[in-house]
Amino acid sequence: MASNVRHILAGTEESRKQSIFPGFGRFKIALSAVLTIKIMLELSVIFGYPNALVDEIRNASDAALMMIMSMEERGQIDPTDISPLLTALEEMNRHGTARQVKGWFDEYVSIDEEKRATVLKYQLSPELAEKMVSFIRELKQTCHTLYDKIQPIPYIKEKMYSVDKVFIEVGMEYRDSRGSWKTLSSYHGIFLVAKATSRIQVIEGEPGYGKSTLALQLVYDWCNEVSDSPFRKPDILIFLNLRQLGGITSIEDAIEQFLLPRDSSVKQLDVEQLLNNRAIGILVIFDAYDEYPDQDIENNFVTQILEEKMLRHVDVLLTTRSSCIPPACGSRTGRIRLTGFDEGAREQYVRKAVTGDDEEVQRILEQFNTNPILRDICQAPLFSVMYAHVAHEEEEFHNVRSVTEFFLYMISCFHSHAQNKVSGEKRKQLQRYASNHKKLDKFAFDSLTGANQQLLWDKKILIKKFGADFYGLYVNIGILVEEEVINRNRGATVAEFIQYRTEVHFYHKLFCEWFAACHLAKSVTSFWSLFHDFCKRVNPYDLQFVYRFACGMNPAAAKEVIKLVQKKQDGDKFAVLCALEQKDSADDVLNTVRDLVSRDVRISENDTKLLQRTTMQLLELASQKEVPIKCLNLDCTFDSIDKKLAHIALKSGLCLRPIAPLKLLIIRMEATDVSEPELISILGYVGQCGNLAELRFEECNLPVSVPATSIPSELISRNFKVVHPSGKYHLDLRKGQWGVFREENVAKLCSNVITVKKEDPLIQQQAMLLLLTNSVRDNRSVNCLRLDRCIDQVDTGDGIVTLKSGLSLLPSSVLKKTEINEKDDEVTEEKMIGLLTYVSKSEQMVGLVFDRCILPTTIPAGRIDTTLIRKNVKVSYTRYGYKMKLEVGQWEVDDVDVIRKLCSDGLTVSRDHSVLLQQSTILLLEKSTQQNIPVTRLTLDRCIDKFDVTTSNMVLTSGLSLPGVSSVMKLKVTESGSMSEDSFLQVLAFVKECEDMNEVSFDGCVLPVSIPTERIDHSLITRNVKVSYTRYGYKMKLEVGQWEVDDVDVIRKLCSDGLTVSRDHSVLLQQSTILLLEKSTQQNIPVTRLTLDQCIEEFDVTTSNMVLTSGLSLPGVSSVMKLKVTESRNMSEDQYLQVLAFVKECEDMNEVFFDGCVLPVSIPTERIDHSLITRNVKVSCCPDNKVLFNLGSGKLESKTELPADVCIRGSDTVAEQASSIMQLTVASADKIPITEVSLYASFSSFDSDSLSLVLRSGLCLPRLSSLQKLWIGTKEGREVTVDEWTGILNYAKHSQLLKELRIGYCLLPWLDNNPNLANTRVEWNPACNAGVYVLQSGRWQDRSGRVLTRGAYANSVVTTFREGLRDTDWQKQRRDEIE
Repeated sequence: MASNVRHILAGTEESRKQSIFPGFGRFKIALSAVLTIKIMLELSVIFGYPNALVDEIRNASDAALMMIMSMEERGQIDPTDISPLLTALEEMNRHGTARQVKGWFDEYVSIDEEKRATVLKYQLSPELAEKMVSFIRELKQTCHTLYDKIQPIPYIKEKMYSVDKVFIEVGMEYRDSRGSWKTLSSYHGIFLVAKATSRIQVIEGEPGYGKSTLALQLVYDWCNEVSDSPFRKPDILIFLNLRQLGGITSIEDAIEQFLLPRDSSVKQLDVEQLLNNRAIGILVIFDAYDEYPDQDIENNFVTQILEEKMLRHVDVLLTTRSSCIPPACGSRTGRIRLTGFDEGAREQYVRKAVTGDDEEVQRILEQFNTNPILRDICQAPLFSVMYAHVAHEEEEFHNVRSVTEFFLYMISCFHSHAQNKVSGEKRKQLQRYASNHKKLDKFAFDSLTGANQQLLWDKKILIKKFGADFYGLYVNIGILVEEEVINRNRGATVAEFIQYRTEVHFYHKLFCEWFAACHLAKSVTSFWSLFHDFCKRVNPYDLQFVYRFACGMNPAAAKEVIKLVQKKQDGDKFAVLCALEQKDSADDVLNTVRDLVSRDVRISENDTKLLQRTTMQLLELASQKEVPIKCLNLDCTFDSIDKKLAHIALKSGLCLRPIAPLKLLIIRMEATDVSEPELISILGYVGQCGNLAELRFEECNLPVSVPATSIPSELISRNFKVVHPSGKYHLDLRKGQWGVFREENVAKLCSNVITVKKEDPLIQQQAMLLLLTNSVRDNRSVNCLRLDRCIDQVDTGDGIVTLKSGLSLLPSSVLKKTEINEKDDEVTEEKMIGLLTYVSKSEQMVGLVFDRCILPTTIPAGRIDTTLIRKNVKVSYTRYGYKMKLEVGQWEVDDVDVIRKLCSDGLTVSRDHSVLLQQSTILLLEKSTQQNIPVTRLTLDRCIDKFDVTTSNMVLTSGLSLPGVSSVMKLKVTESGSMSEDSFLQVLAFVKECEDMNEVSFDGCVLPVSIPTERIDHSLITRNVKVSYTRYGYKMKLEVGQWEVDDVDVIRKLCSDGLTVSRDHSVLLQQSTILLLEKSTQQNIPVTRLTLDQCIEEFDVTTSNMVLTSGLSLPGVSSVMKLKVTESRNMSEDQYLQVLAFVKECEDMNEVFFDGCVLPVSIPTERIDHSLITRNVKVSCCPDNKVLFNLGSGKLESKTELPADVCIRGSDTVAEQASSIMQLTVASADKIPITEVSLYASFSSFDSDSLSLVLRSGLCLPRLSSLQKLWIGTKEGREVTVDEWTGILNYAKHSQLLKELRIGYCLLPWLDNNPNLANTRVEWNPACNAGVYVLQSGRWQDRSGRVLTRGAYANSVVTTFREGLRDTDWQKQRRDEIE
């Protein structure tokens, strides 16, 4: 028997779980060996198997197989859990058997908890979950070797640290959405910034600023699950050093080669599956993009990830030098910038990683503090760290004046350390290698400047190139570093495929740049063309230290480098850095300085502190040698004036002393208000710069004046210039007030128009107002002031105008005219009176012009200052060509041509217009009548309320009254929705009042299909007024009150688009559609399709009309070609035949389509009118003609094969549900087996009359005689009633072939004895966390066979269900009903 079981089970994979857990089959084979008849019978009793099943097992030839299948079907064993079986065996006191069975399960199937959790969380197969667990474990092991061997000083091999022992937070900034750099307080914020802007984040910084160390700290946080770090959160973290990835074509290949051990069971295919699983949170860190050899190769895998062409769900962090941002990183990419160590970070590092002795800490820090150049150099964490450790090891400090000297000192320490350990010939050999390294110099130079930058080499190649002794020395002192990596030979055998090789790189790229610089510095004299080619070809900022080191090594190189880099963009800044590296003669340095200061010198907020100090050194040197300095630009770096020292304090903390030979000082202070004391302090500073001729401010707000007594007298005697940020004014040093550079500019501005705009910067507005102030002072007349959308409010008492910028405009004694432009905005009565006050208090002003704004139609005369009348001030309203009659506060016509132009374009009164704008339009209509100017067209847009018969005015929705005006020629009424007969006649009454109106059109609304003639005013007929209905292309024949066709093209377009009569349409709209059908027949215009949307009531056989649910009758019309019937219901035989009877009356109709309704599966052919068959009318019921009704046979026919599992979802459209139901009914009628039907969140109730399941859409699923499995899922959280549950069981009972009924996501009612279904397995899954129950002999049992009691049902199932689904719509509704 066991052999039979083995044969059957080994070749059977009945379920998804068994395919996922292939070892489960072997477990069942082993289990069959211990299942004796006695054990099986005892288990059957415990599990509560029915007697029929027990007898079947007892008498079966393969009893063990049947027992195993029975236990599996009932959930007593499955690939994830066999606890019910083990519990039963323990109850039978078969402890040995239980241990044996558990041992087999653990051996063949069971997985550990970590793996099980991975399976469930990420929906992985156990095999892939096992690979994922192994993958993460191996990644962490590899990462541990990376972050656990940090060497601050490479030659001190015994001092290696874990990254967390030496990591100190460096200064960081992030770029916000507007492109501005903001301070980031901690590296923990990188994760948040990345999520807020983009899933791709670039961490940039200058060489040695700690980018890679920061990346390793993130890796440490993930590996060690640091509790307060957000970088513990990714499920998988991939760290790849891009320096190593030359020639690697995929991320999977890179991971396998550099992150996984040689014996790893995780293969590239596994890695690919994990990386592409969107449920897994993945962070990829690409370190050192500036060292990536393949960055210029098109479509390399790194670029594809950055361009989001692959792995779009993965978070990416990329580190690189600031000069080497990948082109693929656009404006959406997040940016983090490292700004280096400050004094606090430097001290923190010394205490944490170098020494804890306070005296020693102070000794080391003192060296930094006593050498400002060293302190600025050591803003770069790499330099700071190296120097701190060397200072701790060395008793004597070395004073340095440049980066070149610093690096030379560091390398000398490396070599001295090695030489001190040996003596004799070996020591001499090491000394030769320390001084003679030409081969290494050229090798480094070629590696950096080749077509593809290379920073990684095979150990064997370097030994062959340099010799074993030379190579050994440079590895021993730590300048060269070895790494072991997989050697992948694609053509090798499997045994040869996985081999390891040693790769070598410089300790830091800066060391490679140092030796390359050695070669470059020497090539100035011996390889002149090579030097020039390098300088022209290589961007200084890509390899800035090669340039700087070369300048520090060779004076000749310095001259040429500075000369060449100055020609490049931002070359002056770089030239300053190179100049201060020089160590040549004073005359050569002075010549370089003289050349640099002959052009603008800039100190910018984006400059490093080292660059700022270097620039200041340059200025001090020029000052000492009295070299004229053309210009110094403090670009957003000015902080304040130190009055004690008379220095400028910069934001970086540096101080700038007075510079005697400086000619021009520019201070840019972006959007900053400079106070009067601050301006006085700045003037005090520039007074000490003896040759300074001009001080210029940019992008800041200066005080209107300063006390003349506070201005240094030496500035006045030097004819010194202080320039306003607007560039138009200078400070009159004798008066302390702003003036104008040239007199002719003042005359030009004052004689034309001075404009103040809303969008003008504050400094521009200040300049314009200052001009007005100065004009009053100089008694100079100003022709016009234009205020363009900039007024906030006006004081009606003193006439002071407050601008939106906060500035104030006082009445002016020299201003003649003011223009106001508010760009279609309203000017309130209060604001207008305030402006009139402003005019009245401006002595010379005689004109106030309002342009492109909306004004009150009248102003109370009592509120108008009589001064305006005496001065004969003209107040103009150019929008309408008005001027104000100030005596009465009313508008009168000033420019009739403006009114004529407005009226010829047509006027509109809209519901969307303000009351003030509507008043203005009504006033314009009155003026047009007074001036006898015709109005081409008046549009009333959704603004009609009613017609007032007492005043003969049209009352608008705003409450305003619109009188009939004789000047209007045409009226257009735009309304949404239906217009009643009374409303229609009220419009005609208004038309009557407009004596010259000859046409009225209605647009966008539904009108009555006819008007009683006795209600139409006869004068309209006499005047031959045309009444148009543009929606349908009609005009009304007023003599009879009927619509007739006016524009046949409109009707033709409507009919070609198809017509619809819907239950949701108003009766008036349905009448209009029926009328249109009649007109189309009269005009012989075909109607492409008529849709009857849920509006059919019945077919009237006496009139041959279709009666609609609204009570209207729809006659058959010959113009309709196709009919579409939309009904959300199961259509009876009589209802279906009524539709066919209507089709018969439509003589040219050749097709009818039923949408969203279920048709009868068959109809007696004798009840089908033969003429429909003769006309070859096509009847289809589903999209894509899946189901057709054959009129000849009287049956539904399915044109597609029924799928094995038919799922009807609650989210499906009614049409999709109807299609599925009809396919099922056809299959059932044809006795085709239906494997399974799933009602997913679509079940509603049970119809006892038809024994059908009612869906939430209203459709019914009838009994299916060939159905084998049924799964019912209600709307989540629903509680099924007793009637519904018994109805479902009744439905199942009448489905003769039904083997399985499952119901889920609902709470079934408690019944002491559920109806028994002899041949149908019934399973209930209330919710995800509420267990699974099987119906046995009218009682519910769990998978272990335990019977569910009423108490357990109430205390466990109901509570768990309601608590777990408390927020679903159904439960909320239930709670509301209870409350």
